[in-house]
Amino acid sequence: MSTFAYDSTAVLGRHLQRIRHAPGVLIITQLMPVNMLLFFGYVFGTMVAMPGQQYRAFLVPGLLAATAAGGIMTGMFQAAQDAQRGVMDRFRTLPISRIAVPLGQTAADLVTTAAGTVPFLLVGLAVGWRIESGVLNALAALGLLLLFRFACTWLGVYLGLLIRDEEMAGQFGVASFVLPLLSAAYIPTEGLPRWLRVLAEWNPISAVATAVRTLFGNAAPAVDAAWPVAHPVSGSLLWSLTLLAVFVPLAVQRYADNGG
Repeated sequence: MSTFAYDSTAVLGRHLQRIRHAPGVLIITQLMPVNMLLFFGYVFGTMVAMPGQQYRAFLVPGLLAATAAGGIMTGMFQAAQDAQRGVMDRFRTLPISRIAVPLGQTAADLVTTAAGTVPFLLVGLAVGWRIESGVLNALAALGLLLLFRFACTWLGVYLGLLIRDEEMAGQFGVASFVLPLLSAAYIPTEGLPRWLRVLAEWNPISAVATAVRTLFGNAAPAVDAAWPVAHPVSGSLLWSLTLLAVFVPLAVQRYADNGG
């Protein structure tokens, strides 16, 4: 195994051990989408008109996309916590690859997110959501979600290293819950005012939510929507790759610079 792979795997193991010894954050983040599905699906589901479609079938892919965007919050909080408590400083004194530390954190988040997706999908099936397309399309939807989560976590790591304060990062993390509200995650954008619809459809979460609905066979994209939503799979890939291209080098450089 190369030095880079060994270093990244070691940091990945450290984060997985950290989650195992303090599972509270993991439990909360995994239970929240299930609670939201039950709340929105049964409380608001009777009030949202979805011609030819059940609201819960529309909501499940949207919550999956919103959960993927939650990588911003978890990445930011964990990176800020490690920076404030001096963990990052100790890592910098070791002869390891600079990218290994943030990569280990983002990879650990990806593993836990993949594991947490399983119970959420089972609850979705229990409330009436179904995969209407083939297995390959369903796997492509899950792969797209994990790619977007990975990209969002890198954005969060950069912000956490920039902030270097876990309390402030927690406050910003709570604010990130607004992002799915300004998207197509929970409601269709067709009925929104024009200016708000444009804002919502250029939100990356809208492209991901629409792509997942399309790949699962739950809904077709609106042809009159903004380009990322009208071409949701391409739009989601473009958003994810752009986030990675921008924030991977920024996060690694920020870590290497000691946050100064």
